[in-house]
Formats: sequence, structure tokens, C-alpha cells
Amino acid sequence: MCGIAGYFGHSLPLNDRLQSASRSISHRGPDGEGFYTHHGLRGQSVAFIHRRLAIIDLDPRANQPFRVDNKILILNGEIYNYLELRVQLKSLGHHFHTASDTEVLAKALLQWGLDAQKRLEGMWAFAWYDEGTGELLLSRDRFGEKPLFYYESDGQIYFASEPKAIFALLGRTLPINLTQIRRYLVNGYKSLYKGQDTFFEELKEVPAGSYIIYSSSNPRKVFYWRGNFNQQNEKLSFNESVEAVRTALIRSVELRLRADVPIAFCLSGGVDSNALISIAARRLGYNVHGFTVMNTDLRYEEREFVELSVNELGLRHTAVPLTTEGFLSNLRTLIRGHDAPVYTITYYAQWRLMEAVKAAGYKVSVSGSAADELFTGYFDHHLAYLAVIKNLDRFLHDNSLINWQTYVQPFVRNPCLQNPNYLVDDPTRRDHIFLDAEVFSSMLKEPFNEAFRENTFCNDLLRNRMANELCHECVPVILHEDDLNAMYYGIENRSPFLDTGLYTICQSIPTRHLIQNGRAKAVLREAVRTIAPDVIVDNPRKVGFNVPLFDYLDVENPNVYDELLSDGVIFDLVKREEIESLLSYQQLSNSRSKFLFNFICAKFFLEESVDSI
Repeated sequence: MCGIAGYFGHSLPLNDRLQSASRSISHRGPDGEGFYTHHGLRGQSVAFIHRRLAIIDLDPRANQPFRVDNKILILNGEIYNYLELRVQLKSLGHHFHTASDTEVLAKALLQWGLDAQKRLEGMWAFAWYDEGTGELLLSRDRFGEKPLFYYESDGQIYFASEPKAIFALLGRTLPINLTQIRRYLVNGYKSLYKGQDTFFEELKEVPAGSYIIYSSSNPRKVFYWRGNFNQQNEKLSFNESVEAVRTALIRSVELRLRADVPIAFCLSGGVDSNALISIAARRLGYNVHGFTVMNTDLRYEEREFVELSVNELGLRHTAVPLTTEGFLSNLRTLIRGHDAPVYTITYYAQWRLMEAVKAAGYKVSVSGSAADELFTGYFDHHLAYLAVIKNLDRFLHDNSLINWQTYVQPFVRNPCLQNPNYLVDDPTRRDHIFLDAEVFSSMLKEPFNEAFRENTFCNDLLRNRMANELCHECVPVILHEDDLNAMYYGIENRSPFLDTGLYTICQSIPTRHLIQNGRAKAVLREAVRTIAPDVIVDNPRKVGFNVPLFDYLDVENPNVYDELLSDGVIFDLVKREEIESLLSYQQLSNSRSKFLFNFICAKFFLEESVDSI
């Protein structure tokens, strides 16, 4: 929806820094700009900056910062259940002067205080300042869909939707976190959200599902929501699970179609995006316009399924071809926009997709993010499932093993996951996640060895893997890239699978229902049967979007070769001869291709952030 930034402390930033911070996030909110400054009675000074992307109630009356009595709000995001909350608040005597979700949030905070956060269904990062008490509240949604960075120094707090706005307020950048760079190079993106580290020293994010209160005393950091992964209802039948998911998913999509501007949809050949699009088109009567990146590698091409879906559902459709032209310069631009390395080459492709969505005139997109983590979408989920049910139901296990060998094993690329007993023999094995980490560590000048860590959310092996992916390994990464890629073009991305009610239902489903007849996402597939095209529902193959790096990296071009091997800080970390060796190959394994891409991104990031080293 927007971009926000602000300050809380004893001395306001200079006006030119406030203006600079606003300009730095203008892409997030091209429709309006607002400022608020205040010198409090207790010596605190406050500054709020808001850049508006107008989506609900386009009238300037809904601009921010938004004042209610002596309280000020800036919001980035959407409160999807604002209409229902508005009705409740009206019944309690509140009056409204706009049709915006912003005013509903402000009145909800007035009425219910901190408990208002528990009533919200949506994605948000907001700041709420009370001139009477001198308290500042920073809040972030349950799953972390909207970003909220902050930096604390000498009793002063700087916060923003993106690091660049904090740097503008500070008048300087923060030092690069070289440990995080090494972690990214060796262990990849799944290692980045295990703790509080970001790519800059002392820069943190407000954790998902939490808030921070700043006042004249020490800050209070509180989780208002934590996911419960121990609520399986073993009495729930497969059909009951399907019905519950269908009802909740339709409601979630309905809520996320609330907007006063048209909405675009990201479309692939998989069941996730097709579930959302089919519900929108067939159940809710929405005139869907789908956008698809077309792959250059036939191993990952889904054109056939996309076209079948488009034709059956009668969709408007835009195919977005990926071109190799300008790859490195575009990648550098993207990294500069992200204030971080890009996590996988897939998100370069997504960025180009969002460019097409913007060119078509849209300000909102819908994607299928988090379905894999809620319904079983990864190859290792099959092996965890086999390990769980082996001790519960031998007949089910034996049939599931046959189905895995028939429908899944032929498509598995990771060598660790070729063994069906991989997690039966040792449930603690995670070699498949940090694949070739020892090799990549040896490519650094100082080896980086950090053992894989995962939290224990529950005792069920499969559910615990999915919980870690939802909270630490996958979804935070996806949401980070979704937000930055979309907001780079002034687009708000919505994720219907990250609905609180749907999440709760998913956690109640017995593990034995999650995979059926070799098909992952069994409950989701049946939930959208008769809604989504059968050819999509019945397709067991998980393709995923992978872009072959050497299709976009012409290492035979001396200019490309020289750019990648040019002197820079990266070679204080990485052995140059190792990169020369990788560039000499005609073809790289999947893991080495990812390492080379990460090297390029880290190199460009360090070069773009040279003043921070």
C-alpha cells in the first residue's frame, strides 16, 4: 500500500533528511506524500513520513499521516476485514469521515488499544504515536508480509519500510554485515532468517507477529501472535478437511479482492496460483488478468498448463518473455533497489514480471505465496511424510512409497532426496538443505562453517519442517522479495494463503491427509476440484520456477568475464581462482549455479554499498 519511515528520540533529523528519506521510498507510494513532526512534553521528538499508494478510498481525505484526536498513524499495508471492523466500531459509537481502512485501524486502536492487533486480518506495518503519553507503537503483521526495519542508537529509533530511508534519516549508511554475506554465499537463503541479522550491522526487523513500544523508559518488545503447530484434530476426516479449506480459501480470496483499483494475478501452471485465480473467476465473478513469466528452459516450462488454464477459465492473459539483454546491469539495478543481494535468480524473473504488471496499469497483484509451506509443496515433504506414517500405518506407508517412486522420484534433482529412507534412517538429516556447503566454504578465503539449525515447533517431523519453512526458512524470504519486487514498481502484492483462519484450519488437518496417492497438497487440490481446471488439479509434477544462469550470463563475452572478475571487496572474502573455475564450465550443477549467482549478487551489493564497508 505505501512506504513509511520515522524517527523517535531527543533531536529531530534535519528537514532535508526527512525530504531525502521520503524521496528514497517514493516508488512505494507515488500517489501522495505526508509528514508529521512533534516535540513532546517529555523531551521526545517524533517524525513520521508517509508515501501513499492509493488502493482503498482514493480520495485525499484518506492521506496519511492520519490523525485521530491526539494520536497519529502511518500504515503500510491493508486491513482486509476493515468493513466488518467498521460495522463493529460504528455500533460502539465511532463516526467515520473516510471510506479507508486507515481510519478503521485508527479507530480500532482507540477502542481496543493493543488488543486491536488481534482483531485485524491483513498485512501491515504501522506506527502509532500518542501525543498524550509520548509512546510510539511499531507493529507488524502475523506472517511478516510487510517489512519494518529499525535501528536503535543512544535512545534514538529510526524505522522504515526499507533500509535506504533509515540511512537517509541518519545521514549515513550502516556497516555491511560481512557474516551475513558469508552465510548467504555458503548456506544460501534458507539460513538468512534464523536470527535477527540483516545485511547491515545493527539494523533489525520488527519480528512478524510482534510490536515494540517506545517511551521514556526501556522499549517493550512483545509477540501478540505466535503460530500454534500442535493443534491437529485426528478426528477430522479427509473430506471434512477439504471442505474447511475450501470455505476458508474462498473467504480469503474474497477479502483480498477488496480494492478501489483493478487487481492482477500471477499465474503459473501449478495448483497454487490456479486455485486463487479459479476462485476469483468462477466463484467470485472477478474479471481476472493473469501474468506469466515464460521460461527459457524446457525442463521448467509450464506453457502447456498455463494455456489450458487460460482457455478453460476464459482469462485475459499476458505472457512475459524473459530476455537475456542487459541481465547484469538490470541485476545491479535490482540489488540497489533491494538494499540486499537477490536471494535467487527466480526473483529476478519475478521483478521483470512486476514490470509488465505495472506497464498494464495495475497497482495490486495476487500471488500464491506460502501454499507450499501450508499444504506440502517440496520434495523433502514426501520423505518426511514417509517417515511419519511408517510407524503409524504400515499399509499406508507401503502404498505411499510406491506412489512416491512412480510420481515423484523421477523429478527429484537433489541427490540426497533420491533415497526414500533418507529421513527414516535419520530424521535429523538436513544435508539436502545446505547442499555442498562444505565445498562453498572452501571457496572462501576464511572458511565459514555454520551448522544447520531448526526450531522445534512440534514433534511431528513433517509438520515441524513445514513450520520452520513458514517461520524462518522460506516464507520470510519469499515475502521479502515479493514486497520489494512489487513495490519497486508501485504495486502491492497480496497473498491469500497467508490468512489467519486458513492457517488455523491447515494446522488442524491430520498429517496423514496431507499427501495422497503420491500427490502433495492433496487437501488443497481436492478443495479446488470443480473450481480449478482438472488438468491442473490432477498434475502431480512440481516444476517450480528455475532460470538457468548460463542462459543469461554470456561468459564468452570478455566484458561479462571482466566485470565478474574485476577487483572488489568480494575478493577479500572469496578466492578469485574459484570463480574463474566456475566460469570455465559449460554447465554447472544446480547448487554450483546458485553459488555463482549468489557470488554475483554479493559482489554487486558490496560495490553498491562501498561506503558501508
